[in-house]
Amino acid sequence: QLQLVESGGGLVQPGGSLRLSCTASGFTLDYYSIGWFRQAPGKEREGVSCISSSGGSTNYAGSVKGRFTISKDNANNTVYLQMNSLKPEDTAVYYCAARRGYCSSYVPPYDYWGQGTQVTVSL
Repeated sequence: QLQLVESGGGLVQPGGSLRLSCTASGFTLDYYSIGWFRQAPGKEREGVSCISSSGGSTNYAGSVKGRFTISKDNANNTVYLQMNSLKPEDTAVYYCAARRGYCSSYVPPYDYWGQGTQVTVSL
């Protein structure tokens, strides 16, 4: 029943932009914080950004601060991650995740995960 679906990934050149979407089904984002995570081959899954259930609080990993922006649309049950000035090191599978409670940059607190969307930044 409860499902998260990411979309918007693709191949982009360094310096380019992508907008990822995370749409929730079976529950409302009104009561969930949503985090974006990424995992590159051979690397641990790392937190990228998070937005609180109210939308009033956001956080970002230092590596993406100033380049990525997280936002949400409760009416559409969707969270977005606008990624600008993309770098090759941003290449990874990007996942969205949901938890009831406040934002966390760590994997374990999140209860629900999407299937991931591939982002490749390359010439």
